[in-house]
Amino acid sequence: MHIERAHRDAGDWHTVHRHLAAIGPLIDGDDASLYLGAPAMAYVLHLAAADTNRYANALRTLYGLVAAHTRRRLAAAHARIDQGGYTTFAEYDLFRGLTGIGALLLHRRPGSIEMKGILEYLVRLTEPVSGPSGRPVLGWWTDHAPSTHTAATPGGHANVGMAHGIAGPLTLLALAKRRGVTVAGHEEAMYRICHWLDRIRYFDYRWPRWISAEGPAPAIPTAPSWCYGTPGLARAQQLAGIALNDEKRKRMAERALLHCLSDPQQLDEITERGLCHGFGGLLRTVQRVAQDAQTPHLFTDQLPPLRQRCLTAPPPQESGFLQGTAGAALALQCCAPGAGPAGDWDACLLLA
Repeated sequence: MHIERAHRDAGDWHTVHRHLAAIGPLIDGDDASLYLGAPAMAYVLHLAAADTNRYANALRTLYGLVAAHTRRRLAAAHARIDQGGYTTFAEYDLFRGLTGIGALLLHRRPGSIEMKGILEYLVRLTEPVSGPSGRPVLGWWTDHAPSTHTAATPGGHANVGMAHGIAGPLTLLALAKRRGVTVAGHEEAMYRICHWLDRIRYFDYRWPRWISAEGPAPAIPTAPSWCYGTPGLARAQQLAGIALNDEKRKRMAERALLHCLSDPQQLDEITERGLCHGFGGLLRTVQRVAQDAQTPHLFTDQLPPLRQRCLTAPPPQESGFLQGTAGAALALQCCAPGAGPAGDWDACLLLA
């Protein structure tokens, strides 16, 4: 938040540096990720550096750590696939897994061996695995439940959302292809994901949160959030449509988001301002979709009422990025009247 304000001349770089200098030792074990430890610090310092030489030595050191970390994680992931085991969120997702590391590298080291390695891994992730039972299942099938729904998926599940599900890998593959960074099987992997999303889509342009051994999650009104809801999935498929020159999919994705935005019952399910589950994430997603939409004003016209809804929602109780005041403030200031172009702080949400 302070970095974005400094770039906009609404804050100062002394404040940014004071906050950065106060950060203690950084985790660089298997738990490190885009949101924790050395990779997270690399992401933040790159935002601070922008096109200057700020923090050049620190970034050089951090990227060496991230590269070694990525190679370790990739070796473990390929060994798991070779053995036919199920994956985990911690292996592949945006928050804790290799998709998140890929989001960092795509914006900071797109031509690196590690970036190529992550894309090759994601291609394999879309292919079936035998699983411990010997029965082929989706490559992103986990034998654990979503963290907040521990009893909801007996026998495991395939997650759909942007934060923990297959929409994250799809978006990273699409963003990489859009930047000309591709590997063997790249398009085929994207098509596999897209066709699966087509099969599980509800008639009203919504998707279930997950598919378990017992079938899709219940088709009840759920919050149109970035992390699990229609907005994140619409952006993922809009980007996939652009990368694959699939105008039909791009239009479908944009219709899905417009349908969501025109449904008060869905919008009423949002009760907070945060990026992950709240109006902040919806605001920023709508802005990014508008930038690539066939008819941008259909989305930008929705921003003022959405911003008002965000302001009337209860403020977050914590100060953090995903669910706290910092993330909400970033989203609000980016869609404020007269706001200039925003930085790419939302690349860690795979929105750009």
